[in-house]
Formats: sequence, C-alpha cells, structure tokens
Amino acid sequence: MTRLILIGICSALFFSSTFVLNRAMSLQGGHWIWTASLRYFYMFFMLSLWLVLAGKTRLLKAVLSAYRSNWCFWTMAGSIGFGAFYSLLTFSSSFAPGWVVATTWQSTILATPLVLLLFGKRVPMRGILFTALIFIGIVLVTCEQASAAASMRETFLGVVPVLVAAFAYPLGNQLIWEARHGKIATIPESSTAVLDDSVARVLLMVLGSIPFWIVLTLCLQPPAPSPGQLLNTAVVAIFSGVIATTLFYKARHLAKTPFELSAVDATQSTEVVFSLLGEIVFLGGAWPGKAGMVGITLSLVGLVLYVRSQTIAD
Repeated sequence: MTRLILIGICSALFFSSTFVLNRAMSLQGGHWIWTASLRYFYMFFMLSLWLVLAGKTRLLKAVLSAYRSNWCFWTMAGSIGFGAFYSLLTFSSSFAPGWVVATTWQSTILATPLVLLLFGKRVPMRGILFTALIFIGIVLVTCEQASAAASMRETFLGVVPVLVAAFAYPLGNQLIWEARHGKIATIPESSTAVLDDSVARVLLMVLGSIPFWIVLTLCLQPPAPSPGQLLNTAVVAIFSGVIATTLFYKARHLAKTPFELSAVDATQSTEVVFSLLGEIVFLGGAWPGKAGMVGITLSLVGLVLYVRSQTIAD
C-alpha cells in the first residue's frame, strides 16, 4: 500500500502543472479548446516515439491493432476518461484560479466510490465518511471563490464543470481497468500485452480521445493558438499527460482491490498544495483567505484519514 501511495503522490506533483499552466494560458488569452486538445495530440506523438525508441515498435502496432479491433469501446472510454474530463477542466480554468480548480477537482475522490458501485464493486463505508471532510473543504473553497468572483455565473462556470469532470475521469479509468480484467461481458477483454504496459494503456486511451478532440475543435472553430500556448501545452503534455498519467495508471495497475483503487485515487488531493504553491510562485497568485485555507486543510486531512483507514484495513 505504501508504494502505491508514493507513486500516486508523485503523479499528483506532475499533475499539478496542469492547473498552473492552464491558468497561465487562460490569463494570456489562449482559447481553452487548444489548451485541452493540443495536449493529447502532443501525447500521441510523444508516447508513440517513446515506444519506438524503447524498442517496442511491436507494442505500438499492438496498440493500434487493439484500437481498430474495438474502436467503438476505446473511443467511448477515451472520450469520457480523457476528452470530457480534460475539456471541462480547461474550460473552468478560464473562470477560476488554478488552486480553486484543483481543490474542486478533489470531488473525484467522492465520485470514485460511486463509479465503483456502478460497476458492482464493494466500497467501504468508512472511506466514504472520510471523503465527506474533503467535500466540506471543497464547499468552503467554493464559497470563498464566490465571494471573490465578479458574478455567480463566473463561480458556476469555474466550479460545476470540474464537478462533472470529476466523475468522467474515474469512469474512464474504470472502463480500462474492467477491459483489462475482463470483468464485464459487454466490455471486450483486450490484449494483456497492451494493457499490462503503462505507456501502452495511456496511448490507447489517448488514441480513443482523438475523435472527440477533432469533432469539438471543428464545432467551436477557435482562433489559432499563440506560440506561447503551443509551448505551454507541450510542457503540460510531458509533465501531466506523459509522466503523471503513466505513474497514476501504474499505481492503479498495481492495485488489486477496490480499497487500493480508492486509495490511489485519493492521493490526488495533494495536487491542491502543489497547485497553490505553483500559482503563488510562478503566477504571483495570492494566498487563499481563511475559508480557503480551512477548506484546503480539511481536504488534506480527509485524504490522510482515508489512506490511513485503508492501510489499517489491509
């Protein structure tokens, strides 16, 4: 369990770059759809090149073959787990500071048990009780953001899309977990060689999200991205898309029980601290007020108690 937690926290450190850089691009006037979609186009080429340079060209071909064989399922999984999740997250960054988005994003810890229940998994009540602290923390941060926002519309658009994204991400992750273990008859049991490799798993989900990004970009027809946005999205793709996602999927892959899966997802609460410090250091952001600090503290205490309860249970 300790190893899973450490890997999860390391992934959260790299994930936090998303919130800081997305906010930076928003403040510079970059359209959110480029912030979102370019990351995954970059990831596709980076991960493909990674497999080629690592001498795993055969595995790359296996990924493409797995997608072609069940393109409908993988497009659905990629569109939910990567497409809906990240498009909503970047959209919210246009209306709220990065640390607010990061804190609200912790609602994914509340969403995970519900997603597991949806797939017929057993979820411990003690874990749900501890995640209530995280939820209270999110409410306090949202209240502070509402008092500082120009309008209720700005608060709504800065928070609600993140709450929806918080359900989309674990749902997409669980779909790939179910596909690997062949637990549900309606979900195709995919090649073990592909889904046993962390990079290949991420690449398969990225590939599944490409149709989503193409359709969304054609519908919105945004102005061309700036050179700064092209560079920043490349950095996000490396830090968050490649390094963080691969680490996170590795931790989830090592998890053997619903308890461990929930604990790995819970480590993502540390993104709040990393995002807050990053925004203050790199963007000159202000420290949150009393309500915000209490909210962040409750979210982190909820994480510690949650993980401790799972460790004792194991």
